[in-house]
Amino acid sequence: MKNICVFCGSSSGKNPLYREAAKKLGEALVNHKQRLIYGGGNIGLMGTIAEEVMSRGGEVIGVIPAFLMDKEVGNVDVTELIVVESMHERKHKMAHLADAFIAMPGGFGTLEELAEVLTWVQLELIKKPIGVLNINGYYDLLISQLNHMVGEGFLKPQNRKLLIEIEKVEDALDTLHSFSFGDYSIWDKLDRT
Repeated sequence: MKNICVFCGSSSGKNPLYREAAKKLGEALVNHKQRLIYGGGNIGLMGTIAEEVMSRGGEVIGVIPAFLMDKEVGNVDVTELIVVESMHERKHKMAHLADAFIAMPGGFGTLEELAEVLTWVQLELIKKPIGVLNINGYYDLLISQLNHMVGEGFLKPQNRKLLIEIEKVEDALDTLHSFSFGDYSIWDKLDRT
C-alpha cells in the first residue's frame, strides 16, 4: 500500500483539532513512506495536509478540475498536480491512483467522494480499504445513519463493514493496512426477493 487518497475539506473547520489531525496524518504518511493523493487544493485541510507532507520531504499528487485551477486554488507546490476536465474525472483519477482512502472532516464534496468510493467498493469495481478519521466525533452522526440504514434494511451488514471507523490519527495507516475483505462478494449475497 503506497498511495493513500485523503478526502478532506477545502475549509479548516472551526475546531483547531481538525487542522492538527491533518498535520499529524501528513507526518504519518511521510514516516510510513506513503504518497498522498488528494484533491489538489491549497486551502483548508487539503492545503494543510499537502503542505505538511511536502515540508517533510514526502510526495504529493494533487488532482484538480480546470475550473478550480482557474479560481487559483490549485496547489502548484506539490510533487505533481494533475489538471482534469471535471469533478467526475477527478474522482476517477484519484481512485485509480489510490491504494486506500481516508476521509477526514469536510463538507458536501468530502461526503460525495466518500459515498462514491464506498459504492464502487460495494459493487466490486475497486477493492481498496476506506476509512473515516472520526476526529472529535465528527462522523458520529454519519456512522449512526449507516447503522440506521442497516436496521431499516437498505444497507446490508456486510456492506456497512466496508467503512472502517478510525478514532485516532496514529491508528489510521495501520488500520487500513490490516483491513481484509475476506471472502466478501456482493454478488453472492444479493437479496433477490
